[in-house]
Amino acid sequence: MKLVLDELSVFLAVVDSGSLTAAADRLGQPVSNVSRLLARLEDKLQTSLLRRTTRRLDLTDEGHAFIQDARDIVASVCSAEERMMERRGQLSGPLRVDAVTPFMLHVMVPLMPGYRALHPKVELKLSSNEGFIDLLERRVDMAIRIGELKDSTLYSRLLGHTRIRLTASPGYLARYGTPHTVADLARHELLGFSELEMLNQWPLLRPDGKPLQITPTLASPSGETLRQLALQGMGIMSMSDFMTAVDVAEGRLVEVLPQLTQERLKPVHAVYYQHSTVSAKVASMVNYLADAMRVAETAWPTLGRA
Repeated sequence: MKLVLDELSVFLAVVDSGSLTAAADRLGQPVSNVSRLLARLEDKLQTSLLRRTTRRLDLTDEGHAFIQDARDIVASVCSAEERMMERRGQLSGPLRVDAVTPFMLHVMVPLMPGYRALHPKVELKLSSNEGFIDLLERRVDMAIRIGELKDSTLYSRLLGHTRIRLTASPGYLARYGTPHTVADLARHELLGFSELEMLNQWPLLRPDGKPLQITPTLASPSGETLRQLALQGMGIMSMSDFMTAVDVAEGRLVEVLPQLTQERLKPVHAVYYQHSTVSAKVASMVNYLADAMRVAETAWPTLGRA
């Protein structure tokens, strides 16, 4: 019995996409070819890997038992090929990276010219999703996640930390005054999130010693929208350094209540699916981001403290 890489790749594409047609679209092959390769793989293994239902294809028990081995085999072959190409300075092919929109805009995008200069043949595919995503389902090679990790099926590397601070525009503070106590915030416009209430817990303490949970007077699900509102003088916000450090350095935003702000650090991780070997392209991006963030420590005072 001799399995070939094309058969395993087709099997994984069908599983991840849910149908022969979707797998064929993903691979750029005719449906008939995908069906033929899948049937040939099942014939070699002398078992059915997929169960056809009215809506999609599901793994059989044998398919469940085989799929991780298939992923490891394909990943190992791809990684071996990438390592050889890297030795020749020819790392290439698609690299799909996902991050929440603010991190993508304020950190990833400014760093990408430097990465492309190092690896011009790598085809970057950048996407933004505001919540945690299934890397396999979205066909993402790696993602950047901010906050504590809960998914044990992922490998991760800590890139650094980002601090949460309160900021407002000089124009807003000139009109409404600068707060000097936590109680003063009750007289101000507070910019907060309309979803994920935990994001409206600011790094301040109430008189009873408990964390301050604010009720926004102007809310949005988007951190970038809140930043733009703050820049327009619409209120005070609590946001990560990576979004506001440049604005503060250039005078567009001013830190509010710095003497009362609790040090709240959020970890920044690169995460990727658990394969037996790590893709050379993924490793190149993770290493580049870690190095670049250490260099950028002056822009993000606590980012890079990994």
